[in-house]
Amino acid sequence: MTKLLPTPSQTVGPYLSIGLPWPDGPYVVAEGTPGAFWIRGTVRDGNGDPVPDAMIETWQADPEGGFRHPDDPRGEASGDFRGFGRCPTTPEGTYGILTLLPGVVPGEGGTTQARHIDVSVFARGLLNRCVTRIYFEDQDNSDDPVLATVPEERRGTLIAAKTGDGYRFDVRLQGDGETVFFRV
Repeated sequence: MTKLLPTPSQTVGPYLSIGLPWPDGPYVVAEGTPGAFWIRGTVRDGNGDPVPDAMIETWQADPEGGFRHPDDPRGEASGDFRGFGRCPTTPEGTYGILTLLPGVVPGEGGTTQARHIDVSVFARGLLNRCVTRIYFEDQDNSDDPVLATVPEERRGTLIAAKTGDGYRFDVRLQGDGETVFFRV
């Protein structure tokens, strides 16, 4: 009888994040910061089931479009803005990041990029992180050079919907409605 070996997706997981999350990881800014809002969502697998052991990592520009990085020639980001957030999913597959609306940032060739947040998704079955972006439904995304590379019928997977306390951005790792991921 032939013995079948497990596939990589059967051998990788659950995602082990011991030591990666920290208590204020979801807070890009402190609670009570003027203009702060939550980005909340659910990470789902190919069956549509919540992923209880994933981790969402975000990084972004400050509201003026500056980055907290010495390589940003426009100067350091403003205030206590950290520009980085990390949140493991709950047993229900949900996450939340408290942040500010990022500013417009320069793109290649003198273009500008719409307000967006870069996102890494770590989860079981993934040998490498998946990278995507969050754009905002109530902002002008029409001239964003990265969003323009995504087929129009799939752009909706990158647009966060306005909610009462911020925005909702769900991640679908595969299957119907799969989130668009970028090769970086």
